[in-house]
Amino acid sequence: MPPSPPLTFCERVMHHLKSDDDFRTAVDAFMVSFAIVGTVSASSNFVVGIISILPTLLAAYFIARRRLNKSILMPAAFLGCAVAVNLAYTVSHEGEVWEHLTRYFVFVFLFHFTEFVFTALTNRRSLRPDSFLLNHSVGYWLAAGISWIEFSIEAYLFPGMKSYSILWIGTIGCVIGEVCRKLAMVHAGLGFTHRLAMTKRSDHRLVKDGIYAYMRHPGYFGWFVWAVSTQLILCNPVCVIVYAYVTWHFFASRIYDEEKDLIAFFGDSYTEYQEAVWVGVPFVRGYQRP
Repeated sequence: MPPSPPLTFCERVMHHLKSDDDFRTAVDAFMVSFAIVGTVSASSNFVVGIISILPTLLAAYFIARRRLNKSILMPAAFLGCAVAVNLAYTVSHEGEVWEHLTRYFVFVFLFHFTEFVFTALTNRRSLRPDSFLLNHSVGYWLAAGISWIEFSIEAYLFPGMKSYSILWIGTIGCVIGEVCRKLAMVHAGLGFTHRLAMTKRSDHRLVKDGIYAYMRHPGYFGWFVWAVSTQLILCNPVCVIVYAYVTWHFFASRIYDEEKDLIAFFGDSYTEYQEAVWVGVPFVRGYQRP
């Protein structure tokens, strides 16, 4: 009988680094790519750093052919490259207009990498290559592309709109959102998935401790705050409003459906929890049992 997984978070990280090939592949690919591209970017310039991404990814591809999981290694390597080159520009061009965009990309690419990492650490059985959420949806990347276009137009025509103080408000918001979402993944464990659970599993339990003692849906709260804050980093007035509305509407609908199932799963225990704890996303009530 295999030993029980470690209970503490740090022990869980070490356990996966030693025994989980997929987790180790992702972490190694990210860190090595980050180190290579980061070193090149820091020692030369942003353009050379971008150029160095191609040979780094080609090397990762040929390494992956040696029976490694290419569907995990390649996204992790790409994310390591992307974080490195954007972080190098952010640090070396502090206060410049285009720092807004590179800092935004640092948070976006870190978000996708940490989604995979924390899924591996907290709910290993649901881990798969799409746990990076890079293929989240067409709408997700369309919204991202629109935000890049808005930023580029405003940065070129009205650079004074890009406020350094608002950049830092967005940065703090992104950190808060990420921390809340990752705490939700840690405290929920097997109960946290990227897809709605349609049936109750034998090990499905109602989580009411940790961050769940303060809000019922901290994962959604974290993503909502993070998404809006990315647009604050870019100082995109139009996309701040659009992102706030679209993400709020999405989570309002998803929370309603999820709480309907949770009441079916847990009955009075969940309705009592509903009455005692805030939902998380502002102005969302969730499903109310008749």
